[in-house]
Amino acid sequence: MTSSVSTQIIEALDAQTAAFEADVLAGLSKTQKTLPSRWLYDDHGSEVFEQITKLPEYYPTRTETAILTDNAQELASFCGVGAVVLEYGAGAGVKSQILLQALQQARMYLPIDIAGDFLAVSAARLRARFSSIEVLPVAADFSHDFALPGDVPVGFARTGVFLGSTIGNLTVAEAVSFLGRVRSHVLEAGTSKPHGGRALIGIDLKKSTDVLIPAYDDAAGVTAEFNLNLLTRINRELGGTLAVNRFRHEARWNEQESAIEMHIVSLADQMVIAAGKAFGFAEGETIHTESSRKYSLDGFAKIAGEAGWSVANVWTDEKDLFAIVGLEVR
Repeated sequence: MTSSVSTQIIEALDAQTAAFEADVLAGLSKTQKTLPSRWLYDDHGSEVFEQITKLPEYYPTRTETAILTDNAQELASFCGVGAVVLEYGAGAGVKSQILLQALQQARMYLPIDIAGDFLAVSAARLRARFSSIEVLPVAADFSHDFALPGDVPVGFARTGVFLGSTIGNLTVAEAVSFLGRVRSHVLEAGTSKPHGGRALIGIDLKKSTDVLIPAYDDAAGVTAEFNLNLLTRINRELGGTLAVNRFRHEARWNEQESAIEMHIVSLADQMVIAAGKAFGFAEGETIHTESSRKYSLDGFAKIAGEAGWSVANVWTDEKDLFAIVGLEVR
């Protein structure tokens, strides 16, 4: 790892700690306590989520992986020859390897993730596997504006990649803002003319709650561990006193928002400390930690259009559980 990348990761981690504290203090002070879902993904949370993706109830990963595998050549052609690929929320980069393998003479791969240490390990593994592709990790919170490194090559087709239906964790306004951010990244600085100017976005399609609820509340309790790890993180990083065994995980469907919600439910009346401040919980009171919105293709096209994109291609599975949408800058 170069010294500049090491410095970037350290600075990003410091900024994350400050932002985490601010979000915890603000979120636990609300009438409906809430915390942004991005904080679920510390190193341990990222590892547990990788376990979730292998669960029988969790259809999104295997379905999206099958779409990627079955359409790898078409997806690679969509990205273009000599592509620069920017992957937001890259994680372990497992699914993106399918795309990287199919690309023709790819110029650079930029995995972007908030978990800096986890990102560095993933980047090293990808460098070993794809020696002909320059791998440049970017430790950043993709939910906020950030600049790309100055050594990203110009004059090559750029494609933003956001797999795993993570866009469903964002509100409509946040999704529009994020897609606008991706649009700015695939445009070269100082010009409105895109080189490539494309994106591949994974979206979870609307379906029965008989399929949805088990996907977010599995029988083995892995998703519960993932959600409750947020309390462990507060205790570790912010001097918290939240006893994990006094809370439980819950998944529920919000029809109005067309979203699965994850909550951490208090099992008793209790007082806790986090970041030096006391917070009271009533029995049954919750912390809302994640919303995972489910889209129709028309609904997503409207959101993308508000951010300056048009839908160029759609790849889906035979049951229409999931889709990868190819966008072009308008």
